[in-house]
Amino acid sequence: MVKILSIKDSNFEKEFKTLLTNRNTLDKKVVKDVSKIIMEVESKGDEALKNFTLKYDNFDIESNGIEINPKDIESAYKKCEAGLRKSLHKAAERIADFHKKQIPEDIEYYDKHKILLGSRWSPLDSVGLYVPGGTAAYPSSVLMLAIPAAVVKIKEIYMCVPCPNGLINPTVLTAAKIAGITKIYKVGGAQAIAAMALGTTLISPVNKIFGPGNSWVSEAKRQLFGRVGVDMIAGPSEIMVIADQKNDPRWIAADLVSQAEHDVFSQSILITDDKNYANKVISNVDSILENIPRSDIARESWENNGLVIIVEALKQAEKLANDLAPEHLELAIEKPESLSNNITNAGAIFLGRYTPEAIGDYVAGPNHVLPTSRSARFSSGLSTLDYMKRTSIIKCDETSINQLGPTAIILAESEGLKAHAISLELRNQGK
Repeated sequence: MVKILSIKDSNFEKEFKTLLTNRNTLDKKVVKDVSKIIMEVESKGDEALKNFTLKYDNFDIESNGIEINPKDIESAYKKCEAGLRKSLHKAAERIADFHKKQIPEDIEYYDKHKILLGSRWSPLDSVGLYVPGGTAAYPSSVLMLAIPAAVVKIKEIYMCVPCPNGLINPTVLTAAKIAGITKIYKVGGAQAIAAMALGTTLISPVNKIFGPGNSWVSEAKRQLFGRVGVDMIAGPSEIMVIADQKNDPRWIAADLVSQAEHDVFSQSILITDDKNYANKVISNVDSILENIPRSDIARESWENNGLVIIVEALKQAEKLANDLAPEHLELAIEKPESLSNNITNAGAIFLGRYTPEAIGDYVAGPNHVLPTSRSARFSSGLSTLDYMKRTSIIKCDETSINQLGPTAIILAESEGLKAHAISLELRNQGK
């Protein structure tokens, strides 16, 4: 049975605080296991990949090859059902259009001392994308991860995807072709992250790794950060829906289940000011759970992690949302802007009754790879900027260095860094 809390309950603050802390714990066994996997890949390279892939995916990369043949990608694309292929192209077009608008402009100007100042953006040389396999295939994630890389013209775009028994979903291959991925490797888990970070004979190291995965994948990214760039440390998917009683309860129930069906650790939260309406939504959740293919996963998620919060006024939901910082936030109310303007901690906000989170998963345009586990307090969803780096540009001439140098000399000497001061003084001698 899903948990129901009322903001009027005497223990509400304690219960809500527990909710804030429970989803940020590290599993010590996962930490230890991942550390061993990374060390194995670093010391043994492709041999370690072979052993781990055989162990976890029942697939021999030595005899069958680790890289997917481009002919197989082309074949999957041609065999893809026409309607599905058209939908993938439509989604790709919208994702590309949105991310092109995010490309930043270089700046360059002369200040009052005639010093040239500026910043220049450039794409990363290479990226590695991780696309989950396991209980579901996500071609939409292929598009979301790869298209921003293509938009900024990254030269090498590699993808790792687990292939149990050597098999890969052909729609994932179709999406990879549409998105412009350079190479696809049949390897998954923490070992795939380690290979892309450290490099092996068969897999070249990349500048930055993108993409969600299970606990082992996330932990590998956490441990390897600094040796390679990472997009974020993603946790289980989550949604918060703030809804009034004017919504069809079936709609809101479907929105809650749409996250629950991702993973048994996913979390779906409803906040409403009407207890009777909340009960109607819960009843409809139960009905939907009876009629979807991934009902076992969704039911476990809903019953173990789902939550309904009853507030006295929807305005109270603002603070709850900002405190919880959900990955996805739906404002299914009459005037969604009345709340959204004061909510700053959310990965993505979906405004109004006709904007379900699912539209953002596929075709809206903004990236669906978003911060989880309350990290929306300090981070953002993927954007074009994540695939680029910024370099500062500074140019002085003889006159400008003489004008500004003395100030820098004083500051250098105050820090006890005499060589810094000397490098400036030498350029100011005799002036």
